[in-house]
Amino acid sequence: MGLSAGVEMLYSVDMRRYGVRSTARRLPWLLVALAAFVVGLLSGGALVAKRPPAYCRLISLVSAMRSGTRAAQPAPGRWRPASGPMAEADLTEEQLREVERLMTLGYAAGTVVAGETSGVTLHDTELASRGLNLVVSGHAPEAVLMDMNGRVLHTWRMSFEEVWPGRALPRDDENQHFWRRARVTPEGDLFAIFEGLGLIKLDRDSNLLWKYDGLCHHDLDLLDDGTILVLEREPALAPRFHDERPILEDYVAVLTAEGELVRRVSILAALEDSHYEPLLVRVRKSGDILHTNTIEVLDGSLEPDSPAFARGNVLISILMLDTVAVLDLDEEKVVWALAGCWRQQHQPTMLPGGRMLVFDNEAGEGVSRSVELDPLSQEVLWSYEGSTAAPFYTPTCGSNQRLPNGNTLLTESDNGRAIEVTPGREIVWEFVSPYRAGDRGELVATLFEIVRLAPDFPLGWAQVD
Repeated sequence: MGLSAGVEMLYSVDMRRYGVRSTARRLPWLLVALAAFVVGLLSGGALVAKRPPAYCRLISLVSAMRSGTRAAQPAPGRWRPASGPMAEADLTEEQLREVERLMTLGYAAGTVVAGETSGVTLHDTELASRGLNLVVSGHAPEAVLMDMNGRVLHTWRMSFEEVWPGRALPRDDENQHFWRRARVTPEGDLFAIFEGLGLIKLDRDSNLLWKYDGLCHHDLDLLDDGTILVLEREPALAPRFHDERPILEDYVAVLTAEGELVRRVSILAALEDSHYEPLLVRVRKSGDILHTNTIEVLDGSLEPDSPAFARGNVLISILMLDTVAVLDLDEEKVVWALAGCWRQQHQPTMLPGGRMLVFDNEAGEGVSRSVELDPLSQEVLWSYEGSTAAPFYTPTCGSNQRLPNGNTLLTESDNGRAIEVTPGREIVWEFVSPYRAGDRGELVATLFEIVRLAPDFPLGWAQVD
């Protein structure tokens, strides 16, 4: 066996197929593969192959992305041998083009023609919940902190080029021009996701503290000890879905407070290894097969009623399966899932009393809604949805947040609009984004999310703009 074949074997061991989990259980298979590698080396095997093995091309792409330069191969991004045996031949040109397409999946800076009205258009000071608003939209790589009247109190900003100077990207990758999501700490530090490109942490003055160049997307959550959980994805070849066409495989990446990777858990593998594996009968055979868009760490308040909701497990939203699920990170297994109550959903979040709030993007034709339900009985307890008289719809993104006074803050992303509604469904606060997108500024910038911070959120570090 030559060196090339030995290396190929080393990287094509299908761990999941054999149920391998721990390092100790992986060892025999790794030793076999390593032995093949050594035999090839000692036998003077194909040290210079006519064509590099497939894994070599993939690893060169990994190195290219991490070093910020484009590899000699035409596809960007990080590839890996994935969850099944690799093909012996190099990637075809069609596969490389598909990788290029997958690596640029994301969101438009704006899609809806802007109206004349913008800013805070309604504010009922008696009924609206007090606080501050953290705004992330498609107009720029920045997050804005504003008060309830729309006055800007502080801005964080850093461009993709400032973080990763010289890093080559496909020309049509809009994700480099804005942040998809941001989270702020009481100290004024900010975490921000460049969709599908990476995660950064800035201080209060927009100085870069660190960067993580995993292909992070959509959402993150922060633990009390500083640990960071962030959604990540990678292109992969998965023959059990399609012999030739690649997929995007989603992960939960666990990072230290300093942005160092500790481990990753495959969401796809966690589904396959669970009682909820039949959900995958509906999955696409290639491309963005899961599109996980939310992650939230559970506090354990529902654990007495259902062990699946134990403290430390994570709530996730899998858009392509219309499914909200709970993932046990220690067992690397989905332990609870619910589908059929929503379509193309975003932002599931647990509420006090064991209830769940979910943003249902496609509740009807041209209608979105926010629905509160008991996740165990599936009883719907409250909802707010669009109507002819009061349209409310966003086919992409969207979020919902239950506020301390019982109101609900809703982000209608594509229309660049956020509203706060009472339990009686009365709108008591409205914000229409003043930010613009498009070649001529003709579009309202996609309002990815507004998060309401508590009125006592510390602001001693803020610089009023």
